[in-house]
Amino acid sequence: MKTIRVCLIGTGRAGLIHGRNMAAKIRGGKLIALCDPSQEALKAAEKELNVTYTYTDYRQALKNTEIDAVIVVTPTVYHKEIVIAAAEAGKHILCEKPLAMDEAECLEMIAAAERNQVKLQVGFMRRFDESFQEAKRIVDSGAIGEVVLVKSLTHGPSEPKPWMYDISKSNGPIGEVNSHDLDTLRWFTGSEAVSIYSIGGNFRSPEIKEDYPDYYDTVSMNLQFSDGKLGAVDGAQYVQYGYDARVEILGTNGSVLIGDQSKHKVVIANREGEIIRPAMHSWTYLFADAYVAEDQAFIDCILEDSEPFVTGYDGMMAVKLVHAGLTSLLEKRIVWIDKEEAQ
Repeated sequence: MKTIRVCLIGTGRAGLIHGRNMAAKIRGGKLIALCDPSQEALKAAEKELNVTYTYTDYRQALKNTEIDAVIVVTPTVYHKEIVIAAAEAGKHILCEKPLAMDEAECLEMIAAAERNQVKLQVGFMRRFDESFQEAKRIVDSGAIGEVVLVKSLTHGPSEPKPWMYDISKSNGPIGEVNSHDLDTLRWFTGSEAVSIYSIGGNFRSPEIKEDYPDYYDTVSMNLQFSDGKLGAVDGAQYVQYGYDARVEILGTNGSVLIGDQSKHKVVIANREGEIIRPAMHSWTYLFADAYVAEDQAFIDCILEDSEPFVTGYDGMMAVKLVHAGLTSLLEKRIVWIDKEEAQ
């Protein structure tokens, strides 16, 4: 079997998850190169992953004819230029979510991949999670009747990185956190949203309000879909208690719940009369197997010349909802998605 030789562009926390997978866990894939503008991060990753090539400039990496594919795990604002350059260099691409800053950028990226006949997969790893996949099978089987409402929440414990406070670069939690939830709603409803209404605020980082007055760390969104289904998204950053990702799918004849807040299926009862369950501490732990499945699917779609399970179109539609949700939040109004496009 042919081996797909991969370069990881971006060696931060999420990047190293993909890097470790490609270095040791993926059939048909081999990590041969790393790229990161930070010499410190690059050296640390090189020491762990033992690759042949390292670069501080992605343009130099893309000139390497031994590289067949790239995994892009950089801040969102850089996705467009790197993905288009990779496509023009004939490299297949796995790009972390969100795909880009806006729909126009996504269209350019998709067109570049199609023009150069390379794969473009988007990193919505939840679709590869065993529990999410089982829930999708149950929903598709009709066991809970027709889907009526899908609710998805993500709460992250970590303090935002400085660049995340500038929502012109990050889109805030709606982009960095809730793009997963918005994709989950599209996946389980099998429909596209026609309206969205968002409310939110900055409750945990008051010290940055003067410099970043539009930043928000908590958001609640209500959506309606073209076939009448309803959606709800609950997002928050810097919650500090742990990592929390849960979904409820309500049907006409039943419901499906995905996830809980605990790390283990262990309950501790102590002499003080307390019942304790350790909270999930990190998405890197909760979705470790999903990342492996995602990376394997990327290599498989190249080897089999098949369509990626999560396409550039999926990535674009999530970005479209991120933009609509952020517009609703900032302008304090319902955004009618089709009508916005028609204006």
